[in-house]
Amino acid sequence: MKIPNMIYGTAWKKENTTDLVFEALKQGFKGIDTACQPKHYREDLVGLGLLKAYEIGIKREDIFLQTKFTPIDGQDQSNMPYLQSDEIEVQVEKSFETSKKNLKTNFIDAYILHSPVFPGSKLQKIWQKMEEFYDKKEVRALGISNCYDLDTLKFLYENAKIKPSIIQNRFYAQSGYDKEVRVFCKQNNITYESFWSLSANPDILISEVLQNLINKYQRSAAEIFYRFLNHIEIVPLNGTTSKKHMMEDLKIGEFELLDREIEEITKLLH
Repeated sequence: MKIPNMIYGTAWKKENTTDLVFEALKQGFKGIDTACQPKHYREDLVGLGLLKAYEIGIKREDIFLQTKFTPIDGQDQSNMPYLQSDEIEVQVEKSFETSKKNLKTNFIDAYILHSPVFPGSKLQKIWQKMEEFYDKKEVRALGISNCYDLDTLKFLYENAKIKPSIIQNRFYAQSGYDKEVRVFCKQNNITYESFWSLSANPDILISEVLQNLINKYQRSAAEIFYRFLNHIEIVPLNGTTSKKHMMEDLKIGEFELLDREIEEITKLLH
């Protein structure tokens, strides 16, 4: 299944998760991103939102469903899908089984390692367990998130039997907008997904360049920037809680920015 041009992000939605997932799918989102990390996600409530969507005729096979294995460092240790004492492969196995149960599915479109782990031997153990899910056809694609170091990504890529086909990173100035990482992604057919695309870039959203494009296209700053990201082969996560913004943002495929306009926005990425 092709990755949609925008994915609905479910972090920090708490008890509103079910209703927001249902609304996002009802409005036309085709991708849902979550994680088996109770500290920041209610993956169980994502599952209930999916069930509500199925009741109105939306089909599981039409949804790109993506979740993550979160290592101990990213978990609330009083509420984890595995035990701290478990071997790392067991942690991955338990987390994956919990995700399938939460999401009411036997199949995950993309399974993501939430952040790199060190040393490399430990990273390889996790990845090899994830590859087992791929081999069993329980997962269609594997990826990694919060990986800003190109050498780490290269190590993973070179040592993996099933290559990472997705990287999901914060898109912001502090990482130099992942310029080198994105070049590597393009060369190796890895889809780059961005999060915090709007909240980390307020200066770009209020820039003169964007204001001019807002006036020209009669679109919001968010729509212009999301469209720009698609033009440079980035799939943004969208975590809006507004039905109005959902409806607007899903229309980014309805217009094209000119090459020179894409270049003008690109120049703001420094």
